Amino acid sequence: QVQLVESGGGLVQAGGSLRLSCAASGRTFSSYGMGWFRQAPGKERELVVGISRSGGRVYYADSVKGRFAISRDNAKNTVYLQMNSLKPEDTAVYYCAAGSYGGYTPHSVFDYWGQGTQVTVSS
Repeated sequence: QVQLVESGGGLVQAGGSLRLSCAASGRTFSSYGMGWFRQAPGKERELVVGISRSGGRVYYADSVKGRFAISRDNAKNTVYLQMNSLKPEDTAVYYCAAGSYGGYTPHSVFDYWGQGTQVTVSS
């Protein structure tokens, strides 16, 4: 089992940047595929970025390609989401998630979830 705690959300102007972090408990962090989801008011939760166990493969939703970057540090049990060129439509609660089967794409199963962190982008 793994527990996830996100940090780094906040209010930023359009065009700005934020870096989210997700710290995981446990000694098997490197066995999980990881993802960052977001959910805006009135919309379904969507996977925006995912990363494989080793960090060698990543997934990006079309809406964030070229602007967001995911990375992980297995020695620190942490996954990061660097968000650049933020837009008002990026406003959402961002959730970190872990998949015990190692998946990192929209078709993967994510078993564990953090509590979420609010990102608000003002125009």
